Amino acid sequence: MAEEEVKLFGTWASPFSRRIEVALKLKGVQYEYIEENLTNKSPALLNYNPVHKQIPVLVHNGKPVAESFVIMEYVDETWKHNPILPTDPYEKAMARFWAKYIDEKLWPAAKKVVVTKGEEQKGVINEIQQQMKNLEGELKEKTFFGGESIGFVDIAANIIIWLVVAQEALGMDQILDEEKLPILHGWLQRLLDDAVFKECVPPKERHLDFSKVKFGSSIASK
Repeated sequence: MAEEEVKLFGTWASPFSRRIEVALKLKGVQYEYIEENLTNKSPALLNYNPVHKQIPVLVHNGKPVAESFVIMEYVDETWKHNPILPTDPYEKAMARFWAKYIDEKLWPAAKKVVVTKGEEQKGVINEIQQQMKNLEGELKEKTFFGGESIGFVDIAANIIIWLVVAQEALGMDQILDEEKLPILHGWLQRLLDDAVFKECVPPKERHLDFSKVKFGSSIASK
């Protein structure tokens, strides 16, 4: 069997390209990582993703696949071992539902909270904590959203790490409060203790510095 060519176009600080790294590593797939400069995108990225012109893009034997959830499903269907989506149709539908919830509800609120101040910011924090409560209702007593191992929703929820880092960088009120959100707080610790997942988290000091510059300047310009 000919050796497969797998390339991932991403950026180190993006939770979306980091999702694909987790999926590929969980599957044990060897790949070439290409770091993109989003202020000066490469001709290759623009060629492989001419519609959105964004990362992440997975290129498998010359064929490009874009959008993080689409790529994750492609990876899961292409390399069958160590599945990240449930095989049961209902459980698979629920995994897709919660992943979509994270990107359509939690992610917009996370982007908003880092560029607000005062009472407005407190209101957004309350909104995020309610969304996290909803996630706790799904997680319940499970080790991970995927059960005993990391699954689709766990990977999708990696944006919570980016939110926690931004919170620390900007000195905001604690969002993932252990007393208010004990189930999700425990889940995050288990996730960060996982050897594969840990490989795909940006170095904390570099991430903190990045967040201070990116989000600090956003607040200052308001």
